[in-house]
Amino acid sequence: MALTESNEFTIGKKAPDFSLINTVNNKMLSLTAAKGEKGTVLMFICNHCPFVIHVNTELIKMANEYRAKGIHFIAISSNEVTNYPQDGPKFMKQVAQDLKYPFPYLFDETQEVAKVYAAACTPDFYVFDAALKAVYHGQLDASRPGNGKPVTGKDIRNALDHLLESKAGIENQKPSVGCGIKWR
Repeated sequence: MALTESNEFTIGKKAPDFSLINTVNNKMLSLTAAKGEKGTVLMFICNHCPFVIHVNTELIKMANEYRAKGIHFIAISSNEVTNYPQDGPKFMKQVAQDLKYPFPYLFDETQEVAKVYAAACTPDFYVFDAALKAVYHGQLDASRPGNGKPVTGKDIRNALDHLLESKAGIENQKPSVGCGIKWR
C-alpha cells in the first residue's frame, strides 16, 4: 500500500460549502445543514482503506463524545467506484449501518468536493470552528496499521479541545497519511 500525505489547507480558510448524497438515508445534505454549533470535523474516508479501517472505532468514539459538546463529524468518500466498487454508495451505507456511524457518510461522485478541499488521502481530516474557518488539518494521531502505536485520536482531540476552550490553534500540525484518493 502506497503512503500518501495530506496536502496543505490554509488555516483560517473558510470551508467551501457542498451538497452531497448521504448514503445512509439517500437524502442530500449540505455542509451548512450538517455543521456543528461549535465546530465541525470533515473526514475523507472510504470503505476499503486499511488506514481508515484501523481508525474507525476511534472515529466513532470521538464523534459520539464530541457531538454532546457541539462538534459534528461528517464523512465523505470521493473514490471512483468503477475500479473500487466496494467504495460505492450501496457498500458505504452497509458499512455505516454495520459500524453504527454516528455521522453522515456522503458520496462525492464527481470528486469535486475532494478537489476543492485539496484532499489527497484516506483518512484526511479537517477541523473547522463555528464559522467554518479551518483551525486544523492533519493526522488523527501517530498510529498507523502495523506500527504498534495505539489509536487515541490525540491530535484531533487536542485540536477540538483547543477549539472548545477558545485557545490558540495547534502550531505543529502533522499531515495525515493514508491511501491516496482513487481519482478517475
